Amino acid sequence: MTKLKQNGPTVVRSMRWDCAESSRELLLNREWLVTNGLGGYASGSVSGAITRKYHGILIAGLPAPLGRMVMWSHLSEVLRFANDDVVSLGAEERAGGQLDLHGADYLREFRLEDGLPVWIYKVRELVIEKRILMPHLQNTVHVSYKVTAGTELPRLELRPAFHFRHHEGSVDEGFSAPYKVTAVEGRYEISGSRRRIPPLRMRLFGKESGFTIAAAQIHQVVYRTEQQRGYASEGDLWSPGYFQVNLSQQNTATLVGSTEAWEIMGVLAPEEVLAAERERRARLLAQAAPAAREGVAAELVFAADQFVITPAGRAEDAARAHAAGDEVRTAIAGYHWFTDWGRDTMISLEGLTLTTGRFVEAGYILRTFAHYVRDGLIPNMFPDGKKEGLYHTADATLWFFHALSRYLAFSENRITLELLLPTLIEIAEAHLAGTHFGIHVDPADGLLVQGKEGYQLTWMDAKMGDWVVTPRRGKAVEINALWFNALKLLEGWLRDAGDEDAAQRYEHHASRARLAFNRRFWFEEGGYLYDVVDTFEGGDDSACRPNQIFAISLDHPVLLPERWQSVVDVVQRELFTPFGLRSLSPKHPDYKSTYHGDLRTRDAAYHQGTVWGWLIGPFVDARQKVHPDDSATAHEFLARFPEHLGEAGLGTISEVFDAQEPHLARGCIAQAWSVAEVLRSWVKTSPTAERPRVRSPQWTTV
Repeated sequence: MTKLKQNGPTVVRSMRWDCAESSRELLLNREWLVTNGLGGYASGSVSGAITRKYHGILIAGLPAPLGRMVMWSHLSEVLRFANDDVVSLGAEERAGGQLDLHGADYLREFRLEDGLPVWIYKVRELVIEKRILMPHLQNTVHVSYKVTAGTELPRLELRPAFHFRHHEGSVDEGFSAPYKVTAVEGRYEISGSRRRIPPLRMRLFGKESGFTIAAAQIHQVVYRTEQQRGYASEGDLWSPGYFQVNLSQQNTATLVGSTEAWEIMGVLAPEEVLAAERERRARLLAQAAPAAREGVAAELVFAADQFVITPAGRAEDAARAHAAGDEVRTAIAGYHWFTDWGRDTMISLEGLTLTTGRFVEAGYILRTFAHYVRDGLIPNMFPDGKKEGLYHTADATLWFFHALSRYLAFSENRITLELLLPTLIEIAEAHLAGTHFGIHVDPADGLLVQGKEGYQLTWMDAKMGDWVVTPRRGKAVEINALWFNALKLLEGWLRDAGDEDAAQRYEHHASRARLAFNRRFWFEEGGYLYDVVDTFEGGDDSACRPNQIFAISLDHPVLLPERWQSVVDVVQRELFTPFGLRSLSPKHPDYKSTYHGDLRTRDAAYHQGTVWGWLIGPFVDARQKVHPDDSATAHEFLARFPEHLGEAGLGTISEVFDAQEPHLARGCIAQAWSVAEVLRSWVKTSPTAERPRVRSPQWTTV
């Protein structure tokens, strides 16, 4: 069990460990994550074992066409005492698929300090503190060891192990051998056979340090989580030898690994890197909304920081932005396997950047995505290692209007609105005329239609081969709620700009859509909204799903107010759980209560009952519109999330949860919109909530 405490400016989540009282399984199921603001990261289990193909000490975010590459997989840690006693810390990967967890005997505590992982080991009277951090905007990782108590000081041996591959690559793929080691005056470079992959540069800082060449191959390392998920789960690692350093109470030993140039790696000493990162994190808290500066909300501020990135490798886009005095920013949708997705970024923008006071970066994100608009659509996602986005989405572009609206409510930056207004008009006209993937307005009633064979265009986007699990082709409820909201926002922005004729045009389209929506989507028998009407298969889909909540929760609700109470009551009764909303009512024949198994089994359950944490946000919004004076109850809906911060991905919020108790966390261990919407809702319903102070954007050129 983890506990949260705040020591002055430091937010600490602590997990005490006693191997006699707790199962070692817990150390394998709790995961940590450190990111670098480029999309790169370091991650693993608390035990030190690599249980996923995505685990590693350094997964570098490299320019296209490489993308995110596993550059440093594992680190074996051994203490060698004067009497030749040898003690292993953490988990040891043994040949033949054997995993040695005896290092857990010495672990006393794992904690997050301002979101950064710290391990405390006790061997006899010796206490060692281990830290892992990544300098911001560098593909560099620091693994540090410090003696905090004890006089019997051993020699520390650190054996790194490698398998250079894309982080999505199978663990049993080609081994990139032979590896080559180059050593010059305490600097070491490990190179693989693939020429495009940069070398991993390593250096050990510490007293009487050195390196011993003792090459070894570790066979049949078992990635147990991949085994459970139905993927290849056994692979080999290679190690060139081991570093060694004498531990002392006066000096911290730090092993650094990086794909950066030696000059970049050497700009700051390890202690300066730690001080700089602590200062950066202190600023993150200082600029956040007052209600987000302590406790659980402060933890989520640090979690939110993990998703906001400068995308590595989009040099052309960066040059274009710099020419206008701007910057390229986006948001990773989830760790470990998601890239930046348009829909997720727009939904997450308020929680990740506005609740946290990062208004300038919010503007960067909006202007970045405006540049990517093609034929009235923003990209659904950017494949890893690619420069061009994929546009198969019907809702991401409409969420763009919502994100801009929230940005203006916080920043009052009318310059960005003026810059984006022509693009917004272009988007609206493309939807009215019809654009790709069957996205168009039905001239008969003004409702938005979407759907094309073989594509999944809404957020319920699971697809396995040619099987689209929930195609939802036709007039989907949340698509039309978003369309009405976008039209009303555009109408208001144009009217404020003095273009009354254009404003009236979109007011007319909004009025038509609202009239048709309330006539067509109301399911009288159930007292809620159809999920899709005029489906391509024929008829209307009366499945009770959470998508209907957006007809109330958005800034401009399309649903008539007299029906709000009924919809909120049905959603609360059929779909609400302590970790978000079910994606389908348990009464439906397609309902799946758990999300587990191989890819096909998981995809079959992904939107057929599985709970989505991010949906707690719009549910709280809708309920507060029905009960505007009851923030206390709304805040209680979030009461289980603090407990979850001590499970799965520590200090962050998972992608999905099982639909039935105990609502086990599933999917990504850290999901942007889950963190964003819980943080936003937590602050919004907090008794001390107040509107963040407005900051002026720092523009050099417009």
